[in-house]
Amino acid sequence: MPGRIEDYALIGDLQSAALVGRDGSIDWLCLPRFDSAACFAALVDDEKAGRWSIAPAGAGGATTRHYQGDSLILSTEWRTPDGTVRVIDFMPVRGEAADVVRIVEGVSGAVPMRMELVLRFDYGRVVPWVRRRSGDLAAVAGPDAVWLRTDVPLHGRDRVTTAEFTVRAGERVPFVLTHQLSHLPRPKPVDAFRALAETERFWGDWMSRCDYDGRWPEAVRRSLILLKALTYAPTGGILAAATTSLPEQLGGPRNWDYRYCWLRDATFTLQALLGTGYVAEARAWREWLLRAVAGDPADLQIMYGLDGTRRLPEYQADWLSGYEGSRPVRVGNAAAGQLQLDVWGEVLDGMHLSREAGIAATDAGWDLQRALLDFLEGNWRQPDNSLWEVRGDRRQFVHSKVMAWAGFDRAVTAVEQHGLDGPADRWRAIRDDIHAEVCAKGYDPALGTFTQSYGSTALDAALLLIPRVGFLPADDPRVAGTVAAVQHDLCADGLVLRYRPDHDDVDGLPGAEGAFLACSFWLVDALHMIGRRTEAEQTYERLLRLRNDVGLLAEEYDAVAGRQLGNTPQAFSLVGLVNSARLLSGAATRTSAGPGAQHTQPR
Repeated sequence: MPGRIEDYALIGDLQSAALVGRDGSIDWLCLPRFDSAACFAALVDDEKAGRWSIAPAGAGGATTRHYQGDSLILSTEWRTPDGTVRVIDFMPVRGEAADVVRIVEGVSGAVPMRMELVLRFDYGRVVPWVRRRSGDLAAVAGPDAVWLRTDVPLHGRDRVTTAEFTVRAGERVPFVLTHQLSHLPRPKPVDAFRALAETERFWGDWMSRCDYDGRWPEAVRRSLILLKALTYAPTGGILAAATTSLPEQLGGPRNWDYRYCWLRDATFTLQALLGTGYVAEARAWREWLLRAVAGDPADLQIMYGLDGTRRLPEYQADWLSGYEGSRPVRVGNAAAGQLQLDVWGEVLDGMHLSREAGIAATDAGWDLQRALLDFLEGNWRQPDNSLWEVRGDRRQFVHSKVMAWAGFDRAVTAVEQHGLDGPADRWRAIRDDIHAEVCAKGYDPALGTFTQSYGSTALDAALLLIPRVGFLPADDPRVAGTVAAVQHDLCADGLVLRYRPDHDDVDGLPGAEGAFLACSFWLVDALHMIGRRTEAEQTYERLLRLRNDVGLLAEEYDAVAGRQLGNTPQAFSLVGLVNSARLLSGAATRTSAGPGAQHTQPR
């Protein structure tokens, strides 16, 4: 059975990633890309769906584990009656092929070890043809080929490869698993120990560029490393999470595939990268964004594949039992076809942020932004599915309108302060019309708060972003009222729910979900901005304690059960951690709002 979500650590090579449990089992790995079919899928089923375990014979969970310095090299240690042993796990960043390297190190005594490899391609459906070649194990199935090299004897039985060996103090036993497309020649073998040194150097060089000097440096640096690990290096795209179908409610149907790039995340991610010194990554993310959205602005999607692919058809892997019985397991994401008007505003806000940071604008980039503005001008009044991708009826969601306002506000700033060409007067008039409508229809004076949609009494955590994007100043009483209402109605043990699914049947799905961690960081920011700074810091410290022992945060948290929920590690949560740390440390007084927002008068 898979472990708890917080039992897993991440290793990766900037093209794919693996989840390693405290018990020494890799229960999730997709090769050669993050969004490829998994060859280890025990995470959403059990060991028969594929896994790779290395641990002391008969041992349970590890005694301790940690990442080695500022790297993605995982060190897991067991103290047993026979001695102490360490397993070092990492994926070399070489680009030519995907490798998983596992080095067993004897620390003291003589520890009996067991290795068990269960290769199952296509999410557990396909058992490969396995044979020996020059002492190595070779496995082939359809488009996939895998080789396993090690110094210890391997044995096969019942479609499982095993090895039993004893490691003594000072000994090191390497295992290298390499993937390549089956029609290509076998790639050059990786030397495990040389690769370890090179991988350590790679991460050290990357982290040396970090210029964050605020409070909570350890948490920020670890989150940045994990964000980098979620980057698809060939294109610069950053995916939402490394997994699919880890549930938002244990046993429930709210299980989604997050191995894609959401446009909404662009602005938040750019804030985190630019605010900590990673201009090259921010520029690559912006270029990915421009390529992905190029074309008819009416066809803008909320998400794309790692390379900008538009078609992400969703299906259910019915042969998998799901994480702790949470079915269905989904591959692909049908939400790609939804209308979410806030995305137009997010893209325009992201481009504004790049300009403010000095990343040079291009003529093609500005032409695209003008086309997006033309579409938004004709469609901002339309109902949509909201940033939460609700699968119920479309509504006039307030956050969608606020982000439409932000799009036109940033366009006015582009003309007035950056010298770009455009009808600033017309855009300013539209901006003001949106502002007036939202304040008239999206604010309930009786409740003293903005609401999730026009005419509704429901709340939405995205309303916490109103001061952050500059729609209203933080000292406006409507902002304070909204923050208080969210705390009263959307908080579970101090953590923020996205919304109440049972209110107005807004999302068309049964069941509930945990507290959304990104929203909880938004609460930190809002509390800080309205002057409740001690409370903001206390909430932030609480959120830091929800990370697992190696710094990972999933999408959600169940305060009652005391465990993480949803896909992991979640970029949105990690970005929230970084940006809130910057705000609380005084490194960011205004996260994304442009100068134009400062001149907008409350209505």
